[in-house]
Amino acid sequence: MSSRKESILKERDSFSTKFGFVMACIGASVGMGNIWLFPYRVAEFGGAAFLIPYFIFVVILGFTGLIGEMALGRAMGTGPIGAFEKAFKQRGWKGGAIVGFIPTIGSLGIGIGYAVVIGWILRYLVGAIAGNFIAEESAGAYFGAIAGNFGSIPWHMIGLVITFIFMIFGISGGIEKMNKVLMPIFFALFVILAVRVSFLEGAAGGYAYLFSPKWSALANPKTWVFALGQAFFSLSLAGSGTLVYGSYLKKDANVIQCATRVAFFDTTAALLSALVIIPAVFAYGLEMGAGPGLLFITMPEVFRDIPFGQIVAIAFFFAVFCAGITSLVNLFETPVEAIQERMGVSRPMAIVIVAIIAFGAGVFIEGDLLSPWMDIVSIYIVPMGALLAALVMFWVCEPWFARDQIQLGIQKRIGGWLEPMTKFVFCGIAIIVYILGLVYGGIG
Repeated sequence: MSSRKESILKERDSFSTKFGFVMACIGASVGMGNIWLFPYRVAEFGGAAFLIPYFIFVVILGFTGLIGEMALGRAMGTGPIGAFEKAFKQRGWKGGAIVGFIPTIGSLGIGIGYAVVIGWILRYLVGAIAGNFIAEESAGAYFGAIAGNFGSIPWHMIGLVITFIFMIFGISGGIEKMNKVLMPIFFALFVILAVRVSFLEGAAGGYAYLFSPKWSALANPKTWVFALGQAFFSLSLAGSGTLVYGSYLKKDANVIQCATRVAFFDTTAALLSALVIIPAVFAYGLEMGAGPGLLFITMPEVFRDIPFGQIVAIAFFFAVFCAGITSLVNLFETPVEAIQERMGVSRPMAIVIVAIIAFGAGVFIEGDLLSPWMDIVSIYIVPMGALLAALVMFWVCEPWFARDQIQLGIQKRIGGWLEPMTKFVFCGIAIIVYILGLVYGGIG
C-alpha cells in the first residue's frame, strides 16, 4: 500500500455523536417510501389493519437486520466491499470484495434514479414559491412536462450539486450536521401540515379510513406480503447505506438502542405522511394513486383548492425535499466510500467520480427509462444486497462474531434471542423478501 493511500485511510472520518449517527440513519430511512408509498399501502390494504403486520415487521427487522448492518459496518470499519472481504477472510475464503460489489452497485443505481426524482421535488418547491403549479389548470400536464424525456435536467443537476456539497464536508462536518438540521425540519413541517389538514372539510373521512381497520384484509396474504416489503425497504435494509454509516460509528455506541430509535422515527414519519395525505385526498374526493402521481398530481390539486394553499405547498415540498436529500446522501455515500477506500483517493475526488457517473447515467434514464431502471435495481439488486449482508454477518463470520460486535457499548448481556432471531428469522425473511419481490415485481 502506498504512503498516500495509507495516509488517506488513516484520516477516516466518524460521527462525532451517537445522536448524529441516529439522525443520519433516520435521514437515510425516511424518504419517498414513507411519503408516497406508505399512505397508498394503508389505503389499499384495509386501513388500520395494515398497520398491525407493518408494526410487527418493523420490530422484528429493527432488532435483527438494522443492528446487524450497523454492527457489521462498525466491526469492519469499512463499507460493503471491504466488510465482505474481511468476513470471507475469517473463513479463509476469497471473493468477498466481488460479493460486496453487489450492494454497492445497488446503492449507486437507486441513487442515480432517486436523483431524478429529487430534481422533480426541487422544481415543485421552486414552482410553489413562484406560484407556478398552483396556477396551472392541469397538475397532470405540469408533471408530465417535467417527467418527460430530458424534462428536468437543470433541476436534476442542481439537486445533485446540493447533495454533493453536503457530502464533500465529510461525515461529522457534512452528513451529520445536515441531518441534525434537515430531519427535525421535516418532522416539524409534517406535524404542522397534519394539523392544517385536520381542519379541511371532509378530512374526517380520511381519519375514519385510516383508523377503522378492515379486519378481513388480514386474511389476505398480500396484506402481509406488502407490509413486510414496506417495512423492509423503509428501514433502508440493503447491505449498503446503513452498513457504511455503521463503519463511521464509534465502538461505545449501543447499536440496539440506535436501531430502536431509527425504527421508531421512521415509522413516525410514515404515519405523519399518512395523516397528511389520506385526509387531504379524502377531503377533496381524489384518488389515492400510487408512486409519483400521489405527490406530484394529487397533492397539488389539494393545494390549489385550500386556503393559503401556496404556503402549505411550500412547506410540503420543502419537507419532502429534506427527506429526499438526506436519503440521497446516504445512497451515494456507499460508492463514495468504496472509491475512496479501494482506490486510495481523497474524498473530494471520490465524490467527483460518483457525481460524473450519477449525472451521466441520470440524464440517460430521465423520462421513459426511469421506471424500468428503478424496477431492475430495486427488485433484483437491492434486496440481494440486504440478503448478502445478512448471510455475511450471521453465517459467514465466525459464530461468536455477531454477538461480540453487537454487545459492544451495551452494559447488560444480550439475551439468547439474538442468534435464532438473526441467523434464522431475519435471514429467512431476507430470502422471502427477495423471492416475493421477483414474484410480485417489487413489494417495497
